[in-house]
Amino acid sequence: MDVPYDENRTRPREVEVDGARYERIPIKTHVVLPGEPLDPVIEKYALGELRDGDWLFMTEKMVAGSQGRAYPVAEVDARPLAVWLAKRVVRTPWGIGLGIPETMEMAIREVGTVRILFAAAVSVVSKKLFRRSGDFYRIAGPKARGIDGPGYPTIPPYDEMVVLTAAKPRQTSEHVRDVIASHGIRAEVLLVDINDIGGNVLGSTLTKADQELVRRILKDNPIGQGHESTPLGIIRRVA
Repeated sequence: MDVPYDENRTRPREVEVDGARYERIPIKTHVVLPGEPLDPVIEKYALGELRDGDWLFMTEKMVAGSQGRAYPVAEVDARPLAVWLAKRVVRTPWGIGLGIPETMEMAIREVGTVRILFAAAVSVVSKKLFRRSGDFYRIAGPKARGIDGPGYPTIPPYDEMVVLTAAKPRQTSEHVRDVIASHGIRAEVLLVDINDIGGNVLGSTLTKADQELVRRILKDNPIGQGHESTPLGIIRRVA
């Protein structure tokens, strides 16, 4: 069952974590279209907001789209196996997941038929013997698990697209950090996957400990995921 999404709910500008206060600053952009270069977006929208010591975070969907890893759902030709499997996969709490033929097809392309079939087989056994769910997504892995399907609350044109996970998240973060540094600003960069039930840091220029801190700072999804059109944000320690 999908988690209800309210894009009008109030998100506090600041949060306190472990006794320190952090400001979360959303950065509104135009809709970054599939295949659109990322660097000009960062330079146009983020540079004027950043200060030394800030942490810039980027949403995975924007980065994946800029990398050309978004496909119109109408153009995804799902094989019979994908149609069959999609009917038997439980939809994730945060959206469609692999519960439609088109997203399942892209999962097969990303991780391979053998791994998907193995994940499906283990899922059947674990549900019958242990009454445990979720093994399919765990075994299919992050590339399959992170695929986003079409529908609300995604902003157009991504509401009619299948979006894969972003490629090379750590290297992409390092590249964006270098772009920012070339303009004389010292900031760290993160690629995140955040929704209304939590999120993860997929790649960054931070330490593991700081990545966990970021996850806690952003756990309430302060930039939203719908028509806010805020795929960038800044974390700034204020106290």
